[in-house]
Amino acid sequence: MSVKSDRWIIEMARSHEIIKPFSENQVRQGISFGVSSYGYDISLSDQFKILRAHDLDEIDPKADGDEYFEDVKADSVLIPANSFILARSREYFKIPRDVITICQGKSTYARSGVIVNVTPFEPEWEGYATIALANTSPVPVRVYAHEGIAQLIFLEATEKCQISYKDKKGKYQGQKTITLSKSDQ
Repeated sequence: MSVKSDRWIIEMARSHEIIKPFSENQVRQGISFGVSSYGYDISLSDQFKILRAHDLDEIDPKADGDEYFEDVKADSVLIPANSFILARSREYFKIPRDVITICQGKSTYARSGVIVNVTPFEPEWEGYATIALANTSPVPVRVYAHEGIAQLIFLEATEKCQISYKDKKGKYQGQKTITLSKSDQ
């Protein structure tokens, strides 16, 4: 495996549309997003799901959890203290068969107590990323749509995988909205 550089990301975005919309340069208004030296800083859309924790005794990842959340469309939202929200990437991704990604939160949010969780984008996965944002601080933290949230690192394998996410008909393939957990049962 090798980490891919800014040149590879730009070429793949131009020729294979792996990221759409695509910012060839780093946009430095607010919290930055776009191409970086060895990755791509993804940004948030204006769609969020806010957890209604006061109505809950537990969250069951195997149950339909739509009633746990309130859909919000906004330029910014507050993550309640010691809670989390779900968000969607502004970018749509099409991952090549010989690539997997790793995603880490941006330092601006980490320094505010926000942990960003995005699972790896497997070979031939495509869709908008559903992003979990956990606020570990004792006070609410504001996050901003249309600004950076995390850095995506592309790892290219030396050979193509035998079975891709698309081949196994992964349950999150082609997601267009914030997608809650789907049980295999």
